[in-house]
Amino acid sequence: MAHDRGQRPHADGGYGYNPGGAPTGYSYGGGYGGYGYGYGDAEGRSQVQRTLQDYLLILRERVWYVVVVFLVIVASTLVYTLSDTKIYQSSATLQIFRRDPQVMQVQQVMENDIRSQEDFNTQVKVIESLAIIDRVAKRITGDTLRDFLAPFEKTSADAAFVADLVAKNRRVIPQRLTLVVAVSFQHPNRFVAAKVANLFAEEYRNYNQHLRAEAQDKAGEDLQRAVEDQRKKVDELALKRQRYKEKNGTVSLDQRKDIVSESLKAINLEVQRSQGVLQGAETRVDQIKDYRARGADLVDLPFVSASPLINELKQHAAVQKIQLAKVAERYLDKHPTMIEARNAYSQTMRELQRQIDSVCAQHEADYEAAKKTHALRVAELERIKAESLAVDAAAVEYDQIDRDVKTQELILQSIAARKTETAMSSNIETRNARIVDLAVPSPAERPISPNLMLNLGLGVMGGLGLGLAFAFFVAFIDDRVKSSFDIEGVVGLPLIGIIPEIKKLDLAQKAQIVATNDDRQVAEAFLTLHSSLRLKDESKNAKCILITSTIPGEGKSFTTTNLALTFAAHGEKVVVVDCDLRKPNIHKSFRLENLKGVIDVCAGHATLDEAVIRGVQPNLDVLASGGRAKNPTQVLNSRGFEVMISELRKRYDRVFVDTPPLAAVSDALIVLPLVDGSIFTIFFNKVRRKAAQFGAKKLLEANVPNFGAVLNGLNLAVSGYYYAQYYDKSYKDYYVVQSRDDGLGKEK
Repeated sequence: MAHDRGQRPHADGGYGYNPGGAPTGYSYGGGYGGYGYGYGDAEGRSQVQRTLQDYLLILRERVWYVVVVFLVIVASTLVYTLSDTKIYQSSATLQIFRRDPQVMQVQQVMENDIRSQEDFNTQVKVIESLAIIDRVAKRITGDTLRDFLAPFEKTSADAAFVADLVAKNRRVIPQRLTLVVAVSFQHPNRFVAAKVANLFAEEYRNYNQHLRAEAQDKAGEDLQRAVEDQRKKVDELALKRQRYKEKNGTVSLDQRKDIVSESLKAINLEVQRSQGVLQGAETRVDQIKDYRARGADLVDLPFVSASPLINELKQHAAVQKIQLAKVAERYLDKHPTMIEARNAYSQTMRELQRQIDSVCAQHEADYEAAKKTHALRVAELERIKAESLAVDAAAVEYDQIDRDVKTQELILQSIAARKTETAMSSNIETRNARIVDLAVPSPAERPISPNLMLNLGLGVMGGLGLGLAFAFFVAFIDDRVKSSFDIEGVVGLPLIGIIPEIKKLDLAQKAQIVATNDDRQVAEAFLTLHSSLRLKDESKNAKCILITSTIPGEGKSFTTTNLALTFAAHGEKVVVVDCDLRKPNIHKSFRLENLKGVIDVCAGHATLDEAVIRGVQPNLDVLASGGRAKNPTQVLNSRGFEVMISELRKRYDRVFVDTPPLAAVSDALIVLPLVDGSIFTIFFNKVRRKAAQFGAKKLLEANVPNFGAVLNGLNLAVSGYYYAQYYDKSYKDYYVVQSRDDGLGKEK
């Protein structure tokens, strides 16, 4: 047998190999069972995704679910189709006119023109309406009614029941891109189906004609009343116009309007002039207020400085200011000459200010006068405008009355003409649709329902769809670990070995199957596991390895003994330590007595030399549990247990520690810090994913390397679904059986 464990570069920069496990952060090229997984992200966590092949494998495993559901659905559909009542359909076609036929060029009372898709859809809804259904139901009488009710085992029924059946079995189908509508009816009696379809076509035509006749009759009556009312209105307006003319006199109104217009023009000019004066005065007053608010010199205003007296005082003040400056150069402030010059200058400035205030007051007074004058002019303008409006109103009212009289006379003429047209058109029969094809009975061998091919096709599609859905549902609720995706994607551990199921051997034979080679495939599987562990330095150099599982019965002891035998067969000195102090099993696997062991060594009642059973197999020793401990955790936490493990490390190349399941007790977690790594055993299709995930999480949280998971008890009957490339019949020629006589690997 060849063991190809060469590494190959992977696309993400790691290395891949098949089928053994690898450390987290490596990429497993190929994976198991056809799964192409890529593992390893920036933080070293496994990244696993289901592929299309995964789902195909799920279907392959549960293909009989799909087949059974498919056959049940198809058979049910076929039985239903063959036993169902035959239904026949007949159709009559109607052409709806875009416009009603026009015998005379008169306006119709009720417009039925088809101008848009909405108009056409409206007519389709009329055909589908309850009014048409009721009219058709009333026409189903006599022999037709008996034939109509025969399939329903009735000889008579009320109109509501018949109308309900008509509505349920009628179909109105507009023909695409045309103004043609197909009216079909379905019934077990093909002659009844044709009869009722034709009744629908006829009643639609008659219904529109009936509506048009009713509308024209009502329109004629309404128009007659409108003519009489309009004539009274015209007479009243003519009388009103005459009275108004006599009261106001239309000739004097024109003269008054001319006089008022002239006065309006004159006063409008006066208002414009007064408004100009007011605006100028207002501007000057605003400038005075602005200068005072800012503390500016009012003399700077042009209309203030234009006063001759103010100019004279400004010049006199300037001369005095110059003299005051000259005197100040010669005399002190209290000198009489200085005082006299300063008083003269102050007197001139006070006089200048009085003149400025006087000019400003005069401008303010002018502003008030201009405002009053403008108000008087505006009031006069409004009075003349009111007079002009009154004259215009009198003329407008007369013109309005005259126009109303003429308008109402025209309306009277129009209504009378329309009444005459309506009376003429009511006697002409027109229809907005015609029957293109009458419905004929369908051939007896061509019912519309049941449609054998359609129902069979739907049954096939439905059966296939429901079968697939049921298979995936079963897969969804089946949460037991069975595939490499479950182990690597859900549990979160790399899969480093797969051990086939063993059925015919007892416990001891299974525990030593690597040595006896009773099952070639199992022995080869442990050789593959041994090679997988030697691929990475961490597991290759590990001296003390702990092996555990999630629940009892997953083959952890079986894996421990055979893996130890595999290492021993490769020349390493190995010891198997049974640390399952609750239900010890290692001594049974090798058919040994369990007199002394771990409990005795830890308690100091025996030495390692006394407790270890040597030479169980070549290079393999066994340290049994020594019985069942009353307090296993106390033994495993003792100082003696640590010393024992340390001593075993010195004496042996490999120390394999068998511990209780993680889900049951915490013994394995107590031992875990003392070992170099752990192996997690999972039994095929036995433990649930959540439980296995919980156990794996405990191992990973201990900060002790986990080398991966071993899938134990693989059922070869379904191995092709998940691990086809490992357990195929074509591989049997590569398995060899070692001769028990010479151990030279000679084939039997």
